[in-house]
Amino acid sequence: MISYKVIGLMSGTSLDGVDVALCEFIKEKKHEWQYKILCAQTYPYSNEWHKRLATLHKKDANAFVQTDVNYAGLLAQFVNRFCEELCCDTDIIASHGHTIFHNPLIGLTSQIGNGATIAALTHKIVISDFRSMDVALNGQGAPLVPIGDKLLFSDFEFCINLGGFANISYDENNERVAFDICPANIILNYIFNKGISGKRKSLLFDKNGELASKGKLNVELFNKLNNLNFYTLKYPKSLGREWLEIDFLPVVDSFDISLEDKLNTVTQHIAYQLASVLNKLNKGNILITGGGAFNDFLILCLRQLIKNKKITIPENIIIEYKEALIFAFLGLLRYLEETNCLKSVTGALKNSCSGAIYLGNK
Repeated sequence: MISYKVIGLMSGTSLDGVDVALCEFIKEKKHEWQYKILCAQTYPYSNEWHKRLATLHKKDANAFVQTDVNYAGLLAQFVNRFCEELCCDTDIIASHGHTIFHNPLIGLTSQIGNGATIAALTHKIVISDFRSMDVALNGQGAPLVPIGDKLLFSDFEFCINLGGFANISYDENNERVAFDICPANIILNYIFNKGISGKRKSLLFDKNGELASKGKLNVELFNKLNNLNFYTLKYPKSLGREWLEIDFLPVVDSFDISLEDKLNTVTQHIAYQLASVLNKLNKGNILITGGGAFNDFLILCLRQLIKNKKITIPENIIIEYKEALIFAFLGLLRYLEETNCLKSVTGALKNSCSGAIYLGNK
């Protein structure tokens, strides 16, 4: 039995902040792992960093490269602060970075957060750039979490993450498959922040789906969203900001309806798309994690639509830090030179051991 401790860093498309989790992994037998999240913390972005990350895809090459390094410095700052405040330490950091571009159809993916800079400033081994190898192998480069679902959360037949985008992972014909289903928090937060005013402006999202629950379904908007071409595609498939801006937002923005009705309709759209996938699959238990698991109205809508399946909402630390946990795990697998990216999930030419390793100098 061997034990490893790894810090996982995760920044999602919702731009809530950086999740930092110190995780312990215990290998009992080949492909049999146990895990613990020993401590975890989320460091929110300043208004300046939130704006900088949200608009970086529109900037020039010099701004992009400069931000790649500056953002790595921010991540290193968070790690050093985390280790100091919580009196914890490790030799390995696995950093997802923050996705700025993701268009695998043209072989493009980019997550900023320069690994060499993080290693230099933390004096630790840093593993980053988890998606590039898979995209180079003609894969989608996403989702990457499913191997962690398979090896760490095998008690559940289906794992759903409700992050910026909603995705699912499960076994089919003895192979792991996974794909993005639809936008989730990224679109709900967009609608909320565009339509909110007055005293409620202090909030960045519709807490618990309270505003959405007060609205009414707009059937025309609901149907237009459900008729988007992406939903007819077979997996492997993944979503990114580019698709959202080109295909989804123009439909949502074309409807002049109340904030409550728009949130209600899009929330029901998310639940409908999730249920459309789940109801085609066999019986089983569903694990739901990610920020959307706290959206009571979304979960209620989903429970009303799914059949023959039990939904499990785990303890908060798993909901909030599962992705940081799994990227720590992916980093460990890379460090051990084991497969951490599955072709059955991404459509790549072969499985791979993905990630760039930078050796920190103590």
